[in-house]
Amino acid sequence: MATFVDRVTLHLQAGDGGHGCVSIHREKFKPFGGPDGGDGGHGGSVSLVVDAQVTTLLDFHFRPHIKAENGKGGQGSNRDGAKGADLVLKVPDGTVVQTLAGEPIADLVGAGTLLEIARGGRGGRGNAALASSKRKAPGFAELGEPGDRLEVVLELKSVADVGLVGFPSAGKSSLISVLSAAKPKIADYPFTTLVPNLGVVRVDDHTFTIADVPGLIPGAASGKGLGLEFLRHIERCAVLVHVVDAATLDPGRDPISDIDAIEAELAEYGGLADRPRMVVLNKVDVPDARDLAEITRSDIEARGLRVFEVSTATREGLRELTFALAEMVQQARDLAPIQEPTRIVIRPTAVDDAGFTVTEEDGVYVVRGLRPERWVRQTNFDNDEAIGFLADRLERLGVEEALAKAGAAPGDPVRIGAREFDWHPTVGEYVSGPRGSDTRLEEQSDRTTAAERLAARNARRPQIESSDDADDE
Repeated sequence: MATFVDRVTLHLQAGDGGHGCVSIHREKFKPFGGPDGGDGGHGGSVSLVVDAQVTTLLDFHFRPHIKAENGKGGQGSNRDGAKGADLVLKVPDGTVVQTLAGEPIADLVGAGTLLEIARGGRGGRGNAALASSKRKAPGFAELGEPGDRLEVVLELKSVADVGLVGFPSAGKSSLISVLSAAKPKIADYPFTTLVPNLGVVRVDDHTFTIADVPGLIPGAASGKGLGLEFLRHIERCAVLVHVVDAATLDPGRDPISDIDAIEAELAEYGGLADRPRMVVLNKVDVPDARDLAEITRSDIEARGLRVFEVSTATREGLRELTFALAEMVQQARDLAPIQEPTRIVIRPTAVDDAGFTVTEEDGVYVVRGLRPERWVRQTNFDNDEAIGFLADRLERLGVEEALAKAGAAPGDPVRIGAREFDWHPTVGEYVSGPRGSDTRLEEQSDRTTAAERLAARNARRPQIESSDDADDE
C-alpha cells in the first residue's frame, strides 16, 4: 500500500556565496599589473513550486534535510566563480508553508505557484572590483555571505470542490469509486480508508473534484480516531456531503443521530459553518435501509438539507446525485470572489530612513540594518586593510555619527550582527600602505623607530655641515 504523508518538517539551507579572490596580475616585464581577483559566485536558492503531478509529501518525509549548492570562489585573471545551482522542490497543490511555531508563511494553491523560501548568499567581491582611486591595489577581498538557514513545516490541505464526510463504513469510498475513476481501497471493516482520496467527476460541461477523507467518529476533532489528522483536507471544499449508512446495525444509531454527531465534530474543528451541505442516504438496496430512509427523509429535509437516496451497489439514484452536486458546485463558484492578479506594491524608502538603527541593550550598543550586517558578514577580520575598509563604509553610512548621538564613547562595546567589538572612531583618511595593512589600526608606541632616528639624523646633518664651514673661516 502506498504511503501518504501530508505533514513534514524541512530543514532548509541555501547555498553560501563564494569568496572573492585577492590576486595581482603578473607577466614578463610587468611584475605589477594591477589587481585581477575575480568575484565569488552567489549561492543557490531553495524554492517551492506547485506541481499537478505531485499528490503527497512523501519524498520530503525520507529526505527532510535540503541543501542548495554553494557558489564557487573567484580566481585570478578576473575569473568570477560559478553561481550555485538553485534547488526547486515540487509540492502538491494546496501546500501550506508554516514556521515551527505555526505561523503561516505562504499558501501554495494553483499549478506553477512559486515561492523562494531560502535565498542564497551573495558572492564576495574580488580585489579587482574593490579597487578605487585611493585603494589602487587592495590586499583583501570580501567573503561570501552565508545562505539562509531555516526550518519550515509543510502541511497539505487537499484542494477539492466536494468533501464526503461520515462515519466509518458509511460507503464514502464506494461512492467516490462509482462517481469518478478513483480506485480507493474498499472493504467491510471500519477505517478501511487511511488516506484522503481524490476523484474527478464530469457531468456534461461541468467538471469538479470530490474528496473522500477517513471516517469520523465522536471526538475526532479532539484527536480521537483518524479525524484530527485529516479534517484539514476538507477545509478548502466548497460543498460538504453527509454520507449516511442507512443499513447500519449498530444500536443507538440512525441517520439523524449520525448527522448530528458529524456536525458536532465539524463545529468543534471550526471554519466550516458556511459551507452548503447535502445528505446522501446510502445502501438503500437493503430493504430495511430503504424503509429507514423514507422515515427520516422528511425530518432531514425539514432542516433545509437536500436528501438523496442512493445505492452504490445497484447505481440507483447516482445520476440525480451527480447533477445536483454539479449544480451546487457551480453555485459555490459563482458566489466565490473573483480572483484578481496579484498587485505589485512599491514602497519607496523614506527620505529620512538611514537604513539602520542604533539601540543600547545592557550596556552594548547594537547596530541593526541590512547593509551594516551584510558588510560585517563579508569582512575578513584577519586582514587589517579589510577592517579599515569596513570602518570607512560604516562611517560613510553614518553609523559612527549615530553611535555618538546615542551616547557611545570610545572603547564602548558595539555589536553588529554576530560580531561584537570595542568602538574606536575612525581617525584620518586612508593612506595607501603595504597590502593587507592599514596604518590607522597600528598601535601607537612611545619608542623611537629606526625610520624616525634616520629622519632626525638627516635633519641635523645640514646644521653640522654649516657649523664646520664657519670654523674653517
